[in-house]
Amino acid sequence: MEYWFMVGVIAVALAFDFFNGFHDAANAIATIVVTKTLNPAQAVVLAGLANFLGYFTFGVAVAKTVGKGVIDIKLFPGELLLPVLASALLGAILWNIITWLLGLPTSSSHALIGGLVGAALAAAGPKAVIATGVTTIVEFIVLAPLLGGIAAILLTNVVLALSRKAKPKPAAKTFKILQLFSASVYAFSHGTNDAQKTMGIIALALVAGGVSPDFSLVGPNQWVVLSCYSAMALGTMMGGWRIVRTMGTRITKIRAMEGFCAETASSAVMLVTAHFGIPVSTTHVIAGSIMGVGTVERAAGVRWVTARKIVWAWFLTIPFAATVAALSFLAIKLIIGLF
Repeated sequence: MEYWFMVGVIAVALAFDFFNGFHDAANAIATIVVTKTLNPAQAVVLAGLANFLGYFTFGVAVAKTVGKGVIDIKLFPGELLLPVLASALLGAILWNIITWLLGLPTSSSHALIGGLVGAALAAAGPKAVIATGVTTIVEFIVLAPLLGGIAAILLTNVVLALSRKAKPKPAAKTFKILQLFSASVYAFSHGTNDAQKTMGIIALALVAGGVSPDFSLVGPNQWVVLSCYSAMALGTMMGGWRIVRTMGTRITKIRAMEGFCAETASSAVMLVTAHFGIPVSTTHVIAGSIMGVGTVERAAGVRWVTARKIVWAWFLTIPFAATVAALSFLAIKLIIGLF
């Protein structure tokens, strides 16, 4: 029974990873589609392939943070840890579906963290949550878009200064070419950061199911890394068009130059945080960068009504996912008790 429960958790985790890619595809392709550098089909294929390339670099620091730095797994025997993981995934998936239907670019990462916290609280109380780890992640709800915005403002000003004498048409053509590079690097950094979060969940499931003696993503467990990157890449290739419209047109007007600056700035922030094992939201970073480029010429260029809705959704992500996960855990526990 425990073995098949573990298999089910892994299947749900990969489904979450697929939907993560689907939900967050807009982050990588919105600007490149809106500027007509690539058509939608070309853009999602490019982003999906770049997502997968994250498999070949940057290790598993973020996976370790999610697997070991959010909840105290020593408090959960295998028969209890598996329902906790299943509940966390259910909370995250439901939030992703709701925000996709609303066209809101929210964080799949924070939904997963919220799910872990809610399920752990329901299972073992406050002692199960590692406060320092969760506090760092919550702090980056504010810091991630702020860093993205600052990086984008600085880069946009530099680019404007360097290209002030350029003719409009040749400059636009040059930035469209540069966007191919910046969008690829962004999608690569997105895969590097987000796929690792699901790896942490699956590694925990393998420990809980007795298949792996410890938390490991090397050797025999290397398949976990490959499957998570593959699931995310496939999800990205499917594209989440509702959110593309929000990211590409409803925050600020995006041209090729702004798209290049937003993607490049976001990539730099995400690669640095991935290196240090900080599970930031790629959605928050790119949204902050888009707002940043919109404020360079004039603050009125940003549609702040849309921006406020997005920010509210960011702060609701962890509490909502936590609540659903806690209720899911109680329901799963009740069902298990019946058998």
